[in-house]
Amino acid sequence: KIGGIGTVPVGRVETGVLKPGTVVTFAPANITTEVKSVEMHHEALQEAVPGDNVGFNVKNVSVKELRRGYVAGDSKNNPPRGASDFLAQ
Repeated sequence: KIGGIGTVPVGRVETGVLKPGTVVTFAPANITTEVKSVEMHHEALQEAVPGDNVGFNVKNVSVKELRRGYVAGDSKNNPPRGASDFLAQ
């Protein structure tokens, strides 16, 4: 949580892009929200690409709702989901 800004999750973009205005879903909590802004090294970005370590401001989500290890993904295109188990290759 950043004073005057709100909740700012941080992490690395693994695939796709992250832009302000994107609606994301956090798994496994199934929390959906809109990205208000994206920053890297205290500079606003129009778009974050794979490999970028970014912070992104989200609407109406408290710090207490998110946990380390949650995954954020595009809510409109195969959003992330929690899994009780999976098969590794």
